[in-house]
Amino acid sequence: MADPHRHPRTASPPWRYQRRSSKRLFGGLTAATALAVSALTGLPQAAHAATARQVERLDRGLTSVHTGSGNLVSWRWLATDPNDVAFNVYRGGTRLNSSPLTTSTNYLDAGAADSADYTVRAVVNGVEQAPSEHALQFRTGYKDVPISPPSGGTSPGNSPYTYEANDASVGDLDGDGAMDIVLKWQPTNAKDNSQSGYTGNTIVDGVKLDGTRLWRIDLGRNIRSGAHYTQFQVYDYDGDGKAEVAMKTADGTKDGTGAVIGSSSADHRNSSGYVLSGPEYLTMFNGQTGKAMQSVDYVPARGTVSSWGDSYGNRVDRFLAGTAYLDGSRPSLIMARGYYTRAVIAAWDWRNGKFTRRWTFDSNANSGYAGQGNHQLSVADVDGDGKDEVVYGAMAVDDNGNGLWTTRNGHGDAMHVGDLDPSRPGLEEFKVDEDSSKPSSWMADARTGQVLWSTPAGGDNGRGVSGDIWSGSAGAESWSSLVSGVRNPKGAVVSSRKPGSTNFLAWWDGDTTRELLDGTHIDKYGTSGDTRLLTGSGVHSNNGTKSTPSLSGDILGDWREEVIWPTSNNTALRIYSTPYQTNTRITTLLHDTQYRTALAWQNTAYNQPPHPSFFIGGNMPTPPRPTVALPNSL
Repeated sequence: MADPHRHPRTASPPWRYQRRSSKRLFGGLTAATALAVSALTGLPQAAHAATARQVERLDRGLTSVHTGSGNLVSWRWLATDPNDVAFNVYRGGTRLNSSPLTTSTNYLDAGAADSADYTVRAVVNGVEQAPSEHALQFRTGYKDVPISPPSGGTSPGNSPYTYEANDASVGDLDGDGAMDIVLKWQPTNAKDNSQSGYTGNTIVDGVKLDGTRLWRIDLGRNIRSGAHYTQFQVYDYDGDGKAEVAMKTADGTKDGTGAVIGSSSADHRNSSGYVLSGPEYLTMFNGQTGKAMQSVDYVPARGTVSSWGDSYGNRVDRFLAGTAYLDGSRPSLIMARGYYTRAVIAAWDWRNGKFTRRWTFDSNANSGYAGQGNHQLSVADVDGDGKDEVVYGAMAVDDNGNGLWTTRNGHGDAMHVGDLDPSRPGLEEFKVDEDSSKPSSWMADARTGQVLWSTPAGGDNGRGVSGDIWSGSAGAESWSSLVSGVRNPKGAVVSSRKPGSTNFLAWWDGDTTRELLDGTHIDKYGTSGDTRLLTGSGVHSNNGTKSTPSLSGDILGDWREEVIWPTSNNTALRIYSTPYQTNTRITTLLHDTQYRTALAWQNTAYNQPPHPSFFIGGNMPTPPRPTVALPNSL
């Protein structure tokens, strides 16, 4: 048996925190300059300067959310801003704050009309900078982004369908500094892999926040529709300042310009609606135009269908996707197949308009790694070497494509990777399991896979969450659907009452503990009962019993998280942003690359909430500042 602890913790683990402290420097400085700044500012010096990571060149993401008290104006503190940057808020040409704001990135304009127009200006070394873009107005507490459902149809076997807005992702598709939305449309006859039957085509749109549709991609009849078939990644892979979009494609896929990939007439569906023959491609699309820039053979090929665990087409077509900084500075695309039995993960670079495969990991060549995958993956620098690893469930793959560790605890439906226990060095993973002979839930050292605590076997434990939702206990609380109580990071039960939700999380109100996001509402956990903070109006959740939003994360404004739900009639994406003030100032989470890549993989199969590389919660230390590089600078 492979030793799951074969990568022991180093003798001096605090070095990881020294590396984190180095991220408190100004973005884009040289190592020598960074150390000089550290000496001047009194910030801790790192043993080795952190490598700058490529991030998006963002605008302020300025928002104005109308409340009963006025307008909450909120904006981004960018990683490229100085540590001591201050801000002035303007309504029209009138400055609202008496002195520059230094401790927060939001401002309540009491009594203001919902139509008030705002800009914000950074103040650096006492000098006011140019005004930001004008604020997006959330005049009724939310902002609608108009969308247009594709026309429905009828699949073979007289299966009629219409379209529902499903999972979404974000990226700057046109390089203007504002986030755009990539939306997957799913037909109402979409299927789980275990279900036979024909489906309508999967459609993907690129949409700006004003509702302008940049392009529409039709994946065609040879890509079956459902949660496990199409995982799409939106990221600036080549560093040109504009995000690309990567997806698995097939014969008949039509790109955003109308061009067809492969054969337009081929129909590889069998009589049960499965697609088990014909070519499979990986395509990189231009994020601004939707044009297919290159298609290569999907890795791995399906090969013999039954070799993946069944002969009818369930396990062979289980796909996962992600984005990882495998070299420590630039993002690579992760595309994978399989997790119940064989698991294969391929890493790709997109440079100069073409794919290059960096490595391929195959559980067939790595003892103890088969059957260890989840319905999602996570990406994080778990071993503290500055390069990302792929946490695939009960196993992790190193940045070089070698197996890092495996617990052999098997497949599960949910996992969380982050700094869940701030009292110990490094990151942790909390995971629930399906195998009735294995622990029903467990927390592990994300560096080594060493299980720190677990709960007894109990059958299929389908849901589990970990996050600091309660200030009454230090660190993240963890709970799951089949295990009693709420546990602290050491595994001890600290509350007998579990939250009403075992689903998603969101930072929503003014403190640093996280809230519960489930269905179309957000709640605050309490030991005697949860408190409703938001109920979405006229919206629907997605993915059946998973009840997930299209997307949730720090998309606009300060570090708190937005929630995007489709309206009930699927004619708009309704974005909610917090109406609560906060005195906490944190660099935009979009510039923390663990969090940013988590937004990219959130749409993968069973969606899970993002976690940053550092702890946010009750009594948290001063948050670190990431070391970053802007596009075209690497």
